[in-house]
Amino acid sequence: MNSLLIAISAALGVCVVLLTALAVVLSRRSGQRSDERVETVVTALEARMDELAHELASAVERAEEEGRRSRFLSQIAGTIDLDDVLARTLEGAAALPGADAALIRLDGAEKPVVATVGLSVEEAEGQAIAGPPDRREARAIELHYRYGDELAGQELIHGGLAVPLLSDAAGRFGYLSVFSRSASRRFDDEDVSRLEELADRAAPAIENARRFREARLLADLDALTGLHNRRYFHETLAREVARAHRYGRTLTLVILDLDDFKDINDRVGHLAGDAVLAEAAERVRGVVRSADVPCRIGGDEFAVIVPESGMGQGQLLVSRIQRAISDRPLGQAGRVRLSAGIAELQAEDDAVSLFERADSQLYAAKLNGKGGMSVAEPA
Repeated sequence: MNSLLIAISAALGVCVVLLTALAVVLSRRSGQRSDERVETVVTALEARMDELAHELASAVERAEEEGRRSRFLSQIAGTIDLDDVLARTLEGAAALPGADAALIRLDGAEKPVVATVGLSVEEAEGQAIAGPPDRREARAIELHYRYGDELAGQELIHGGLAVPLLSDAAGRFGYLSVFSRSASRRFDDEDVSRLEELADRAAPAIENARRFREARLLADLDALTGLHNRRYFHETLAREVARAHRYGRTLTLVILDLDDFKDINDRVGHLAGDAVLAEAAERVRGVVRSADVPCRIGGDEFAVIVPESGMGQGQLLVSRIQRAISDRPLGQAGRVRLSAGIAELQAEDDAVSLFERADSQLYAAKLNGKGGMSVAEPA
């Protein structure tokens, strides 16, 4: 690539020298025919210079793209953290020409893992990538969406391209996809090759990071409820806060507490109380999104990290959880209410201050009569 740039630059230099020489000749000669010949040559050289300048610009653009792709690929292989591997893979995919968003879907025994850049959580969860009906493995899947006139003018996803993520041991374990919001964008064979190259390099790193996470997960689960434990919560919150600040994304934290749980324990006993906690955790897990991170952070206190979401979405989540808890009896405890504190990440927040603001709102909700929610106002 460097030799190509040098050659094109040299050619441009030669053209400049020729034009300069012709200008000198033109100034020394007289006569219409000579002027016409020189003008013809000058016009031809100017056209060639324009072509060479365009080639130089294209070569520079290709060199910059190659540099970015090489940097992404080296970064992907340099970490064992699944979130980092996915984020860097998505960054590389979103850098492809014409790509406005990227998505990774990892299939698993439970809920699939979905990571995205350029799509909202709702848009990401609504994207269903599937292979051919005969279950053969397609090299790539191209998507096109058409909308009614009532949606004209909205910034919608109009097309996408997906390639499988493959491993030697498990075969296909997910898809890497890119999307365009332009109605005129069509992905071609070159786009497929570029996305395949990224997927081929990223797949082993993703698979290794996923196995590492699964091993870590066994140590990060609360034995009673099956939710993530307090240590995992604080590690994940710190990571999500850093990522939200880095990419300018929203993040909301919800802290939950079963009301009067001490009285429940005194009334039904600790074993039945443990069953109440386990059932409450299961109901929380049943209403959160796949992107949310529900945790038990101590006693009857729970937390949900809500990525890519603002205060309004956090309030809707709390309402769903409160209904799931209180609409029907909870084990031997009967009907139980739940209080919640909510805080949205602010520019000055770190993980500690975000947690403290949400926790103080939980305390405020308790003072306000329990069974409700309290929201942290922006500073």
